[in-house]
Amino acid sequence: MDSDQTDLIIFHKNLRIKDNESLYYGSLRQNYRCIYIFDPKYWRGNGKSVRQLYFLKDCLLDLDCNLKNLNSKLEIFRGDHFEFYKSLAENSNKYNLYFNHTTDINYYNAQHCKFTKIAAECYNVNIFKDFGVQRGAETNRNQWSKFWESQMNQKIHDIPMPNKYNKIKKELPTISLETFLKISVDTCEKDFLEIQTGGTEAAENLLSTFFTERCNGYRFKMSNPLDARDHCSRLSPHFAFGTISIRYVYQKLKNELLNSNNRIDLHSFKKRLHWHCHFIQKLETEPNLEFNSMHSMCDTLRSSENSELIERWIMGETGFPFLDACIRHLRKYGWINFRMRAMIMSFASYNLWQPWQKTSPLLAQLFVDYEPGIHISQVQMQSGVTGINLPRIYSVLKQSMDQDPKALFIKKEIPQLKYENLDDIHNAEIKSKYPGKVIDHKLSAAFARKEIWNIRKSEQFKNISKQVYLKHGSRLRRSIK
Repeated sequence: MDSDQTDLIIFHKNLRIKDNESLYYGSLRQNYRCIYIFDPKYWRGNGKSVRQLYFLKDCLLDLDCNLKNLNSKLEIFRGDHFEFYKSLAENSNKYNLYFNHTTDINYYNAQHCKFTKIAAECYNVNIFKDFGVQRGAETNRNQWSKFWESQMNQKIHDIPMPNKYNKIKKELPTISLETFLKISVDTCEKDFLEIQTGGTEAAENLLSTFFTERCNGYRFKMSNPLDARDHCSRLSPHFAFGTISIRYVYQKLKNELLNSNNRIDLHSFKKRLHWHCHFIQKLETEPNLEFNSMHSMCDTLRSSENSELIERWIMGETGFPFLDACIRHLRKYGWINFRMRAMIMSFASYNLWQPWQKTSPLLAQLFVDYEPGIHISQVQMQSGVTGINLPRIYSVLKQSMDQDPKALFIKKEIPQLKYENLDDIHNAEIKSKYPGKVIDHKLSAAFARKEIWNIRKSEQFKNISKQVYLKHGSRLRRSIK
């Protein structure tokens, strides 16, 4: 590489300095600039929201602080990838470009793919792996678990080299982080009450407290929304924004398992690190899953939408107290545990019989930890459209009794039900002023079950399911049912 070349490290989601391949390799010549591309169109895209933007703010501030310790700083380019390419091409400087690969929504994938293709004609483009996800020709589901283990056990990348040249040249139209936050984040009205703090420091604190105390009883307490808030790792938004690497957490976990008194709980957590990347792999392998059902025949199941039903569902006004409490909690805090997410989506797809393509983005917007690969895969599983997972229709009444028997969570989120009879709450038979039930839960579940199993009976459906399994199925399971 020429000595007069500048190394540009382009950030998207891996917002950390520790175990960051693109930043590490881009720093080796000690003549680098760190740029975050903020694309307004991306942030108006499928599932994106203001709460995620505020979490991003924390992450960028933390990253910038850590970069300054390396005699560097974070610059912001406001525009899309094509506009960024034009800004590179308009000057005669030579650049080496460094990225970490990201599995994301179609808009970003198309932008990034086109950018790297045209940029490679003029610049040295370096793209590094992310998570335990296979890309392109290397994708092999039969070897996926071995690949993942190999990735997770690789050496953690060192802290980047300090920068020798930190004066910002004027040839690129970047702005400071402070200016960006003032014009693009702080002006946005908050759509939440309180969300988690972003940044690597917050992620490290969560990991430490999870290992030392909060993981005790994790495998049981993760199921109900009251206990889960404290006893889940709460690292999901940090994985989504990359403030801490999966590999770093995995290797810390392996060490913790040697001496911990909570080994069974930590083994359960270990499985979820594996599942995290397993689900992202599905979207990486088939990006159109953002819009199309994994099993092609399932897109004919729900042909129309009812905007009034969807609105009552996403606002937590369905007339089913436990479900409503979960959605209202999610709207305020941007997080709820996995089982409740599954129940919320199951209700929309089975009981309300609404197309997942319409409900998925609305639900995604409520999650601070929105990770498209995980969210979209889970949405399709809870909608019965994968063809390789048995349909599971959650009973919101059973979940109410099982997960919140004393209705403590319900009454906390819906204070107007404070003095209601416990049985009336669990059975969604509220006699006071409260939204009426949007549907009959038993009849709607019976209808959905009939429709789903009718389509699954045909030989054509089964043949397509086999192809879906070969492309997306976990090899830990040996057969298709």
